[in-house]
Amino acid sequence: MTMRWYAVHTLSGSEDKAMKALQQRIEQHDLGTRFGRVLVPSEVVVDPKTKRKVTRRFYPGYMLVEMDLDNETWHLVKNTPKVTGFVGDMRNPPPVPESEVARVTSLLSPEEEPRPVMEFTVGEEVRLTEGRYASMRGTVEEVNEARGKLRVVINMFGRPVPTELSFHQVEKLS
Repeated sequence: MTMRWYAVHTLSGSEDKAMKALQQRIEQHDLGTRFGRVLVPSEVVVDPKTKRKVTRRFYPGYMLVEMDLDNETWHLVKNTPKVTGFVGDMRNPPPVPESEVARVTSLLSPEEEPRPVMEFTVGEEVRLTEGRYASMRGTVEEVNEARGKLRVVINMFGRPVPTELSFHQVEKLS
């Protein structure tokens, strides 16, 4: 039988605990060959106000489990602490489409630098918080979300000075 992905509903805020509990139960019952990966789709981002790293979940209260679904594996997942059940039909849950799993796994970034949680638009006015132009104001000229960078134009002595900055080096003006 081939492994398929299933969405599992967990207690909100307990996704990581549910994932660890499920992995422990899989080892205890020696069912590692019938389970694949267990994922809690999330990313690490930088909170713009506190400048701290925060884990942001794509689907709060859910995790994805790759498994061969049969009666034994269904009961193992269903009876795991912090797990409330499968998404869909209670007895025969539908698998998550492979296209959706591919989309979610592509969003999971391998341990790279955390991205700031900010959305900037071209033409928006911002204040620089770090660097040699700290406390100056500028206008967003270009946004590169993939790199987490902005090109900001600062007017100095009547001349435009373009500067490339990271998202965390600027703040939006109200």
